[in-house]
Amino acid sequence: MANDIKTISPEKFEFVNMNTRLTDVKFDDKPIGYFKDAWIRFRKSKAAVVAMIIIILIFLFSVTAPLFTKNPSTFMDTYYAKKGPYIKSLRSIGIANGGVKRDFSEIGLISKIAIGMGAEDWEGTGKVTLEDGMASEFQPILEVSDPYIQIDSSKKEKTYYHGVIDAYNEVGFLFLSVEQEELKKMIAWEEESGLHLLYPLIEDNNFTPDPQDANFWFKCKKYQPITINEKGKAKNVEYAPGMVLEDNYKRDEEGNAIKWEYTGGGSFETAHMKVRVLYKNYYIYKNGFEPQYLFGTDSQGYDLMLRLAGGLRLSLLLAISVSVINFCIGALYGSTEGFYGGAVDLLMERFSDILSGVPFIIVATLFQIHLATKLGAVPCLLFAYILNGWINIAYRVRTQFYRFKKQEFVLAAKTLGARDMRLIWKHIFPNSLGTIVTSTALIIPGVIFSESMLSYLGIVKLGSSRTTSLGTLLSDASAIWMNYPHLMILPALFISLLMISFNLFGNGLRDAFNPSLRNVED
Repeated sequence: MANDIKTISPEKFEFVNMNTRLTDVKFDDKPIGYFKDAWIRFRKSKAAVVAMIIIILIFLFSVTAPLFTKNPSTFMDTYYAKKGPYIKSLRSIGIANGGVKRDFSEIGLISKIAIGMGAEDWEGTGKVTLEDGMASEFQPILEVSDPYIQIDSSKKEKTYYHGVIDAYNEVGFLFLSVEQEELKKMIAWEEESGLHLLYPLIEDNNFTPDPQDANFWFKCKKYQPITINEKGKAKNVEYAPGMVLEDNYKRDEEGNAIKWEYTGGGSFETAHMKVRVLYKNYYIYKNGFEPQYLFGTDSQGYDLMLRLAGGLRLSLLLAISVSVINFCIGALYGSTEGFYGGAVDLLMERFSDILSGVPFIIVATLFQIHLATKLGAVPCLLFAYILNGWINIAYRVRTQFYRFKKQEFVLAAKTLGARDMRLIWKHIFPNSLGTIVTSTALIIPGVIFSESMLSYLGIVKLGSSRTTSLGTLLSDASAIWMNYPHLMILPALFISLLMISFNLFGNGLRDAFNPSLRNVED
């Protein structure tokens, strides 16, 4: 048998890369850090990346929104409350023009068109035509259809028109009582700006349907526009090309229209004068800028874009603060009871069980009733979230510590003399990070939703001139959203985007920080 073994001569052996040392070999793979590896895995989830982009965009909107408007965050105009988006430069192309669809009777249509006609008659001539009024930039009627006939309850035929009206121009004219000194400033501003602010006053007679409404500058009988012929008989005005309304202005003995009159007061400077102003120009006079509302206005007259941005800032700041604080408390608490176990775990678990039995909504309500006046609504709400919000994270950390503390790598480190703090934070806690980060990220949409719910129900009062919340905006719009849908749609849209995005983002973080997936290729 031994003779059957063939031997190979040494000359047939040859060293390969004889002069190359192992340390000189360059491998294609480079060591990747923990967070870099997590980022690589996170990018593989397209849904999580899109969600992260949406969150970043919402955050940027909440921070930069004040840069896109001249309106201060505390600025409120009650005359422009509940209006739609309005940008003057886009009005001519039918975008953000404050337009609202309506059906008009012939009388209603003439009354609205008369606002634009009156705006062109600052001299009080009373000769402005329908075509002049329709061409005016202050004309509220943007579109009007051909007439159609409708039979009312009394079986009479009535003429109606479909139309679109500019809700901002619809405000039209206002009566004001100003001091003599203020009147002088108005006159000087007119001359300097070239805009028309002061308009002829209206007679208070039997041709005036409503003495308090400055838009009825023309003669009416029961709101029906009329003209008086040479024989003194009244004739109803019909909507037709070339229409001219007969003015009802106050005039002096020479027939000139009167634009102000004395109403009382002491000295020359404090004497009060009644004036009639075109409100859009008066807005510019008082504020120094034209009305521009990209998202429209809310139910009180604040810029809705700024209110949404403020609500988003408050919601995000509150949610992130709650998430970070609960993460820190839950990580410390859960790691302690999970690592040491035994009596320490038993006592700490009973304490957390007691806190977890306290309903959050009751805590939040009691804090708002008894402490909000002293500490403020937001600090009380923050404390209510923190009181037992960390318990779920602590439970997850505790579970992960029980899972990993008996693993071989932990026992090996303990054998080599690693202290408890090193074992907890260096060896066990990083392996629990994926689950903990996911739980922490999912706290944010929960806080945003519950805060919105509490604000919507009126339990938490966050509506003021300086602060508001998305829930408060929804609550204010709940009774009027059928007529003003943008007041409900926009806050609800932002809440929905935040809820969906943070959930997808949290799922992406869970996969990214899962150590079992480290360096695993799809």
